[in-house]
Amino acid sequence: MRGAQLAVVTAASLAVLACSSGADKKGDSARSGGGLTAGGADLTGAGATFPYPLYSRWVSEYAASTGVKINYQQIGSGGGIKQLQEETVDFGASDAPMSDSEMVKAKGGPVFHIPSVVGVVAIAYNLPGLTQPLKLSGPIVADIFLGRITKWNDSRIAALNAGVALPNSDILVVHRSEGSGTTYVFSDYLSAVSPAWKSGPGKGKELQWPVGLGERGNDGVAGQIKQTPGAMGYVEMAFVKQNRLTAALLQNAAGQFVMPSDEGATAAADAAIAKLPANTDYRISIVNSAGATAYPISSLTYLLVYQHMSDAGKAKKLSAFIKWALTKGQQFASPLDYAPLPSSMVPKLLARADSVASGTGR
Repeated sequence: MRGAQLAVVTAASLAVLACSSGADKKGDSARSGGGLTAGGADLTGAGATFPYPLYSRWVSEYAASTGVKINYQQIGSGGGIKQLQEETVDFGASDAPMSDSEMVKAKGGPVFHIPSVVGVVAIAYNLPGLTQPLKLSGPIVADIFLGRITKWNDSRIAALNAGVALPNSDILVVHRSEGSGTTYVFSDYLSAVSPAWKSGPGKGKELQWPVGLGERGNDGVAGQIKQTPGAMGYVEMAFVKQNRLTAALLQNAAGQFVMPSDEGATAAADAAIAKLPANTDYRISIVNSAGATAYPISSLTYLLVYQHMSDAGKAKKLSAFIKWALTKGQQFASPLDYAPLPSSMVPKLLARADSVASGTGR
């Protein structure tokens, strides 16, 4: 699905350059690989591959309505952070927020994290013959990926799925083999629901996995699950739909079992940011959020911008684009399998975007 949409976008006359065609479409390992060619663009950006289909649609629509051309390269979250730090792009993009140590290395001064959309990570599996989605809890998922639960008919899984004939077969865990924003979100969730996971593999883009088979990219993980009965893995929601996989119902913080969905991800973001102050830097986690409808493995993805850009003209153009993305641009999220930002969040973000345009420069 996204592959077709991306092909359409790429065929258009856009100032958007992808990394090499053999690169992982969804991986988030840092692949900085040299400088960027602006190609006459008014603004240049680089970073996360996860939101690339949506960002491509945004720059296409924005160029058509305003004439402002934006060049965005999907080089991974780590690469986007590095390019921003070196000021070789006007903005970066990342699924994982910058760490304090990364922030202090930014040559252009303070960096704003501006959430652009909400992403959804699903637990997908392949169990032929089952007629209804399995119910799973966070601690059970953590123990599966820790290698503590190895059989599909384990008593803890069976207790959540009364009446379901579970096979006495091994669970094949599939995970990412390279650093990725998807892994960061998934491990953030496991760290929130399992003390054993938090003190073991922990949270990060790259992990030392206790068990399982590594595959590159969301497409690699999804493909392995699809072709292997008994497999389970974590993938971005679009790949569940694209590969016609089955996703688990996951128990949220309110005790409800919910499917991965746009609505559930937006609800998670809404619950997480409800009590945030207006001047927050938005480097927050929204996994395992409160609320009956919140989907627990949800995450913000960020545009990274300097508070005070050296070029005042570019600052105004970037601010205007961000404000468009936060308002008119949100209508394109759901059709591309992203969740739009909660409406309660937008006014604060618009104020943050305004402050970029009014910065004094350097």
